[in-house]
Formats: sequence, structure tokens, C-alpha cells
Amino acid sequence: MVYVLKFGGNAIRGKSDLDRLSREIAEMLGSGHKIVLVHGGGPEINEELEKRNIVPKKVGGQRVTDNETLDVVIHVLEQINRDVVASLKEAGVNAERLAGYDVIRCKKKAPITVIEDGKTVTADLGKVGDVESVNTKPILEMLEKGITPVVFPVSSGPGGKYNVNADTASGGIAAALKCEEMIQITDVPGILMDIKDPSSKLDHVTLNDIEKLIGSGVISGGMIPKVEACKAVIDAGVEKVRMVNGKDQNSIITDILKNIPHGTLITR
Repeated sequence: MVYVLKFGGNAIRGKSDLDRLSREIAEMLGSGHKIVLVHGGGPEINEELEKRNIVPKKVGGQRVTDNETLDVVIHVLEQINRDVVASLKEAGVNAERLAGYDVIRCKKKAPITVIEDGKTVTADLGKVGDVESVNTKPILEMLEKGITPVVFPVSSGPGGKYNVNADTASGGIAAALKCEEMIQITDVPGILMDIKDPSSKLDHVTLNDIEKLIGSGVISGGMIPKVEACKAVIDAGVEKVRMVNGKDQNSIITDILKNIPHGTLITR
């Protein structure tokens, strides 16, 4: 079974987190599963922009990416990628870098319209792309050779490289591979009925349930984009998406092998 795993800097940060995840990935691979790992790096990108005195620009929570910002995005994601590959190798995993622009073709994201401070704002996000197609051949060849691809989501588009959201990129890859389950490694245990009570976690929800939970206010604030990212993956054609906690000291992903209810499973 092929799993696509996605994580960002809010969920897995620093060598300790990374090494813990790498050991669990090694355990999953040892059980006969195959994994494609996709990572982002939003917090690290923001820190590097600050170091270079570049003010991050966002519209509706989405990063505006000019050429200068894109250079920073590529620099930071390549460094994170090296760290991830090194950590996996330390854990005994045969891992290799795979740039998104080698397998993902994107189109330029259309201008977005949002309401900010009560005003309607339309903005061009610049060098930001949406997944158009994924060439699965290099990915499948790596998996066949026992190599775990570690993908960063800068992709190829009209006139060069584009910044693609890691959730969007991982969803596109998972759908193209027709993988049965994608795992979103976040910084929360899953969808909670009470944000202050981890025991209120829902083991399984459908897209219809999600709409109701958003409507009733159970899912609110920062949880909405996390859930919407999972929804987009299912809309892209993936059968199941599981939201799990990258900060869990006991098991980030390996409970899944034991059929222990883990995180929140989202299905159509």
C-alpha cells in the first residue's frame, strides 16, 4: 500500500521531531508499505524573509510570491529537504530528494478576491501555482527501487518555477498515484468537538459532516484551513485522508499499522 505523507513546519520542527517521524516511517516501510513524503516550510520561510528584511505579503492567508520571495522559498525548502533526507537515512531509510518541478506541472493561480477589513480586495498572487498534472513515472520508479521520495512543492509552470502550497501539491500527487490514503501531519490530534478536550476527537467524519461542523462553529478559526486542505485532497480524487498530530510523543503514524483509531479519518 502506498501512503502519501505531508507535513509542514508547524507540525514537525527541529531534529528531534524529524528523527521521531523518520523512525516511524522506517517502521512503516519495514511492514511492507511504500511512502511518498511531501513537505512545506511556511514558518521557516517567514523567518528567512525576516532575516533578509523582506516583508511577507499575504492576501486571504495566501502568500504573494514575487521573484525575490520565490528565491527564498526555493532556498529554504531545499535546505529542509536536505535535513529530511538526512534524518531518514539515519533511520535506515533509502530516501532521495525529488523537486516538485521535476514531476508537477502547474498553472498560474488566478487572481483571488477576498474580504479584508470589510473591503473587497482582488489580488494577483504572483508566482503561485495550482497543480495541473503530475508525472508519476519518476515517483513510481523510485518506489519500485525501494527509494522513498522526499518532495518539496516548488513546481514547473508557464515561464519558470512557481510556489505551490504543500497541501495542494501533496493532494495532486496522491490523486495521480491513486493512493488509497493520504496522511496530513498537522499540529492537532484531529477534529475535536471541544478544542480544549483532546478526548473529544472524532475518529471518522465525512465531507457532509465537515460542512455541518463548520456551520455549527465546532470547526472554526485555524482549524478551518486544515480541514479545507483535507477536503481538497478528497475532491482531487483521494479516497481517504487522515489528520494526525505531529507533536504526539507516542505515535505520529504507526498506530495506523495496528488498526488503532488514530487521528481523524476523513472520507467522502
